[in-house]
Amino acid sequence: MNAKQRVLFLCTSNSARSQMAEAFLRHYASERFEVHSAGLEPKEINPLTVRVMEEIGYSMAEHTSKGVNIYLGKLHFHYLITVCDNAEQNCPTMWPGVSQHLHWSFEDPAAFKGSEEEKLVKFREIREQIEQKVLELVAEPG
Repeated sequence: MNAKQRVLFLCTSNSARSQMAEAFLRHYASERFEVHSAGLEPKEINPLTVRVMEEIGYSMAEHTSKGVNIYLGKLHFHYLITVCDNAEQNCPTMWPGVSQHLHWSFEDPAAFKGSEEEKLVKFREIREQIEQKVLELVAEPG
């Protein structure tokens, strides 16, 4: 059976880290994974997320911020990956069908204080960290 494995990236607001992770995993392994992202308290996608992803050729035009409730009890996921400590501490502990629960702790770039250029530097830093973790996941035997 060659069914795709479903992955849910979960964050607090689904505005930066989980959106980046979703975009990277779709790009690198859409043939292996059906990728989703959601937030505990969804907010609009951060404009700096869009900007730093577009800098490296990823369009975020099709991405929308979603709440975790649209998935809970409706879809089964092979992987539940929390990408922030708040989501890890507060996400529902029982997800039907989840066989792998991973936690990738990334700093929240949206919480960084500074000039716009300093914020962009932080967003790029987190973007690179997320891409590296996604590449590690893709490299694992399927």
